[in-house]
Amino acid sequence: MLYLGIDTSNYTTSAALYDSENGTVVQQKMPLPVKKGARGLRQSDAVFHHTVQLPQVLEKLLSGDPVHLDGVGVSVFPRRAEGSYMPCFLAGKSAAKAISLACSIPCFEVSHQEGHIAAALYSADAFELIQAPFLAFHASGGTTEALLVTPHESRIFEACCVARSLDLHAGQAVDRVGVMLGLAFPCGPALEKLAAQSTRAFSVKPTMKGVNCCLSGVENRCLAMFSAGEPAADIAKFCIESIRAALDGMLQALLCEYGNLPVLFSGGVSSNRTLQSYFSENYGAKFAEPAFSADNAAGVAVLAALYHKGYETHAV
Repeated sequence: MLYLGIDTSNYTTSAALYDSENGTVVQQKMPLPVKKGARGLRQSDAVFHHTVQLPQVLEKLLSGDPVHLDGVGVSVFPRRAEGSYMPCFLAGKSAAKAISLACSIPCFEVSHQEGHIAAALYSADAFELIQAPFLAFHASGGTTEALLVTPHESRIFEACCVARSLDLHAGQAVDRVGVMLGLAFPCGPALEKLAAQSTRAFSVKPTMKGVNCCLSGVENRCLAMFSAGEPAADIAKFCIESIRAALDGMLQALLCEYGNLPVLFSGGVSSNRTLQSYFSENYGAKFAEPAFSADNAAGVAVLAALYHKGYETHAV
């Protein structure tokens, strides 16, 4: 049985096919165009680019032999929380609904965040985690949150935010520092590569307020280093080490509060190898492969397959 997943996040047009019989995923993505030196897109521009790009992504994904779909899933809002809304998800929602009606198949609506968690669980081969509570970190340009994920009777799992950044998101810090250093937006992979050239050691103390962190100071410190003429590689490494320290501070506080729960990381920032090495070695944390950490539709497609068992509850 084949399930189509669609995700039109703020910076990537994504579609994926999940074969529930053999557990394989095929996906296609296109980043949204961002002008050189810019640090993001207006929502109106994001909606326009998704409208142009989604047919291209679907054509690449579905070309070849005829495909019989059994369901379609789509992310329709950032998080499953009151007031969580971004216009960019309307492009995917309208396409998924049209496909659902044309093919007479159910359409399942999920949150972008739920898709990230499911993609990480799929990539890490860790779906057994949904049988009991675990901690899931979602670190990206739009979110830096720690979620307590628990089994849910009708939604597979429920993700409740238990800690977060109180100001800048991790991905925003990466991109703002990267653009300052002349890197192309989004800057994650390039900043990681640049940081690897630094031999300097940093001892970073995170700014914490209870279980929550603050990351705006990271950008300010990097700007001061840049103004002082310090090497770009050192600035990049300090930025990444600061994010690592902040996430570590959140995790330590949460483990004290909730006990020794399993830990899962998702979101584009989580594809950073420095973060993966540190948290997997020190906490046994599970990570998705980069293709499933950054924005993708794989988790949405997997959730559609799981939801199909409860069609009356989930289909729209």
